[in-house]
Amino acid sequence: MEQSPTTGTTPFELKDCALIAIALGRAAHNLRELRDHLQTLPEGAIYYHFWGSRLRAGFDDPEYNNDFASWAAHALHDTRTAEKLALVNPTDFQSMEQVRGKLLEIVEECLYEKAFVQSAEPGKQLNFITSQIVVLDTGRRIETPAELLNALPTLSPGSVFYHLIDARRRTPEKVDDFRVWLTSFDDQYAQAIDSLAGLDPYFSSLTELRTQVELALGTLEGGAL
Repeated sequence: MEQSPTTGTTPFELKDCALIAIALGRAAHNLRELRDHLQTLPEGAIYYHFWGSRLRAGFDDPEYNNDFASWAAHALHDTRTAEKLALVNPTDFQSMEQVRGKLLEIVEECLYEKAFVQSAEPGKQLNFITSQIVVLDTGRRIETPAELLNALPTLSPGSVFYHLIDARRRTPEKVDDFRVWLTSFDDQYAQAIDSLAGLDPYFSSLTELRTQVELALGTLEGGAL
């Protein structure tokens, strides 16, 4: 895309997205089976079971932020394992492979501690799902940080997910799209970039995350964008 004649930088392309869920035809009924499946699940499945709930319609478990922890709590009635799995924050890792390794470490540790391995009741197994992201171009182009700040309240959940969460596995810098774009303005928005870097998308809903971004951009020194 050509540079903006106003700012001399490339305009920000606002995108939207949806996650298309794809059943793998695999399921775990207990922790042993979870361990075995974790060893060979595609990375996309691990990604989906951590992040997919953000874009799923309907009510999701507010206590556990990933499907592994929620299943351990509600299907296995194993709160100790659930709490350990819930502490895994994917943003602390460089890749889904590292997340896989941490999950396996936790499950192995929990299995070692158990004299008896509880199985889920019929119909409450963990069905593994992977996903494909579908990216939609909204056609909106943003030329200045001020325009971005004004546009934030109108962003759809899919836009928030794409630019704040999916970007972390998509961009070479492993950061959100807003930070990448703001760096093109040299050091003018270093404070905003630092504020955005302090956000943790894993423990927030998409609506909460959008509000946090608004606050991060709105608290620039002098309030100027």
